[in-house]
Amino acid sequence: MSDQETQMPVPLHAHLPENAPDLLNWVDLQTDDLRVRVLNYGAVTAHCDLWSGAEWVPMILGYQDMQSYLGDPFYLGAIVGRVANRVGAAQMKLGGQVVHLVPNEGQNQLHGGAQGLGRVFWELDQVTARSARLRHVSPHGANGYPGEAEFVVTIALQGRTVTYDMTVTVDRPTPINLAQHNYYTLGHGAGIWDHVLRSDARQYLQLDADGVPTGHICDVEGTRYDFRRGLSFARLDPERRGSDIHVIFADREQGLRDVAQLRAPSDIGLTLRSDQLGAQIYTAGSLESAVTGRGGQKLRPFSALCIEPQGYPDAPNHPHFPSIMVTPESPYQQRLELVFETGKAGVK
Repeated sequence: MSDQETQMPVPLHAHLPENAPDLLNWVDLQTDDLRVRVLNYGAVTAHCDLWSGAEWVPMILGYQDMQSYLGDPFYLGAIVGRVANRVGAAQMKLGGQVVHLVPNEGQNQLHGGAQGLGRVFWELDQVTARSARLRHVSPHGANGYPGEAEFVVTIALQGRTVTYDMTVTVDRPTPINLAQHNYYTLGHGAGIWDHVLRSDARQYLQLDADGVPTGHICDVEGTRYDFRRGLSFARLDPERRGSDIHVIFADREQGLRDVAQLRAPSDIGLTLRSDQLGAQIYTAGSLESAVTGRGGQKLRPFSALCIEPQGYPDAPNHPHFPSIMVTPESPYQQRLELVFETGKAGVK
């Protein structure tokens, strides 16, 4: 598809073929209230705009040039996996044997490896005006993971809601833990410090210096990870250290329910509904790029917020964590709903 965006893109990821720009495709979905662009690379949500009653307002960070996603180091809008987040020492014990994965962040593996789901091409099919289905078959041994796995993601719009339905079928037992990696701004371009995040999460996973879980589960009380009070990030974190932490939802149930509410000074709110046990909360402290974002947005530290519902990270290396193993008899399923609204915002 043609596009009027002509800015020079970032260099391609090393594993991609030279003709990757020719393989890149996308579809635009729209309702009266939302319009979303979906790429066949990384199953990326490149645009998500909300109609304010007067204009279209971008809800997420994105690139001006679609080809820039082919070299994006930040996973903007991607579906990440096979196993999202970090796997310590890029290895795990499965069935009594140590499985060695391909590291891509020091000695660890991040988001399924350098050629994980967020950095490969998907088949884009079953497209309507309001939905798109993406499919990718990952072969046995991809990035070190055992078993062939078929990933299907359906992105659909209804009113002011974007829904992500993710399913995975496998030919043998293997770990699966997907996450959707939007960077939310809610139309507010001045950074996340005046955003208010509310969640009933009472605990978080302690992490080591590399961001890998130690296995300890801690209470959020008295920390900058206590989102139960609905305070702004500026109030929660006055030293502006930022967060990149996995919180555990209070109910410990995997039914679809409200898990987090985000509100920006733009008077726009977002409710996330998920069936996962927790979420990674990332204030984008490492986000920095000379590449101009869509509409002149700057990709800079703390300019957006990631809320990534998922299973416990590094779970195979911690037997007391809930399992992320998937079998041929029990396929993987995840549902995420993004419900946008406009109204008065109150920052405490």
